[in-house]
Amino acid sequence: MHMRGFSVRPLRAAARLCMAAAACAGLVILFLVLIVATGGAGSGLAAWLTTSFAGVAAALWLSRLHTWRGRLRRLLPVAAAAVLTASVCIPTFSTQRHYPANLPFVVTQHWSLATGSRVAVYHYPPTVGVPQHPRPLVYLHGGPIRSISLLDHRFLQLLARQGYNVYAYEQAGGGRSDLLPMAQYTIDRLVHDFGAFADRLDQGPVDVLGFSSGAIVLARGLADPDTAAHVHRAVIAEPGPIDGPTARISGHQGQQSARDLAPAPPGPRSTYIPRYGVTFGLMRLGLLGFDNDLIRQAEGVNAFTAADLGSDTASAYCARDAHRIPVEDSTHNFSFNAAASLQIQQTIIDSPSIAPQLRLSSTPAMLMIAECSAQVRQWQTTILATDPAVQRTQYMPGVGHHMWNGLDDNNQRAAAVITAFLQNRPAPLPNYPTRADIPAFIENQR
Repeated sequence: MHMRGFSVRPLRAAARLCMAAAACAGLVILFLVLIVATGGAGSGLAAWLTTSFAGVAAALWLSRLHTWRGRLRRLLPVAAAAVLTASVCIPTFSTQRHYPANLPFVVTQHWSLATGSRVAVYHYPPTVGVPQHPRPLVYLHGGPIRSISLLDHRFLQLLARQGYNVYAYEQAGGGRSDLLPMAQYTIDRLVHDFGAFADRLDQGPVDVLGFSSGAIVLARGLADPDTAAHVHRAVIAEPGPIDGPTARISGHQGQQSARDLAPAPPGPRSTYIPRYGVTFGLMRLGLLGFDNDLIRQAEGVNAFTAADLGSDTASAYCARDAHRIPVEDSTHNFSFNAAASLQIQQTIIDSPSIAPQLRLSSTPAMLMIAECSAQVRQWQTTILATDPAVQRTQYMPGVGHHMWNGLDDNNQRAAAVITAFLQNRPAPLPNYPTRADIPAFIENQR
């Protein structure tokens, strides 16, 4: 009898432990459900108080016939769940926006646009003593809603040294630009901001280099006659989907990128902190609105780090470069507005086709496609097939999505392609793919 009792005790203890863990997990799940249901009201406190009260009430009711020790045992899982969920409700970063410090090599200007946006502007005048291009070159960066990386700043300096009067601005809500109310982050707002920026520049039609999501802004701008009137020549580099129908296309990407091959980037990750991991995760899954009460926009921007974008950064490089991916930015310059970026992407998905308008475009344009692009090829070839004013395509070998990345001679090769088009000189690379090449280009998984 003694041996039988001895063997049962560990089983009972294990069963109690499992029940306690299940109760704790159940309360955590209830908390997450309430976060979604309440939109994170009160920085999550509404969900936390409701969960804690429900847990205590249930524990006391279930232990109503037990001794005080039995009641205490029932309350332990509730206490553990309360501690775990409380970490989601306590801000780790400031809830007031902290903007990156000014860069030491370029003056940060702030322009108020007619749209109501106040954006950070950077100007790289052409180097004295070299032939100067007659029109300003405006750079529309990727992201969307992030700072312009130091890698991109170096590339813009290279273009300025070749005689270009380069202007760049960070989209409203990103970098050193002022935040907008969350509802105002739309792809159409980005297009209108570009038009307002060109108006404010007041130097006539400008040449424009749009990269990644900036290329989407540029392509959609070419479909709008008022915005297109500001564009002299357009370089559409590595665009994502330009509208809802295009966004719903799935298909082949470029040659293998460094995603899942590159070492994890160094540095802290906000997504390892429960508050931000839960919030960004629920937003990414579409379970929590971008304008939620759990984490306000400013806190989210302050919290997000470059390491949080590790796999996305790696996907912008070829597999062969997996172990030499350059540091794209510094912690003092990096800024990414994840909620606003997701909101912009959703407005693209929800937008109708712009193909009828883009077919009327007459602005000379060039499409740039990277060999190891992680973008779906049909997102890129849709522009080529739809816009009759695309005069040439340049398939860039040996580079990923971030084509000017400081490795080898990639910056010089990208600059050669861009400047040749802007100066209407022969292309340094074959015009490929052409519209006639698109079916074979897709079928051969180039």
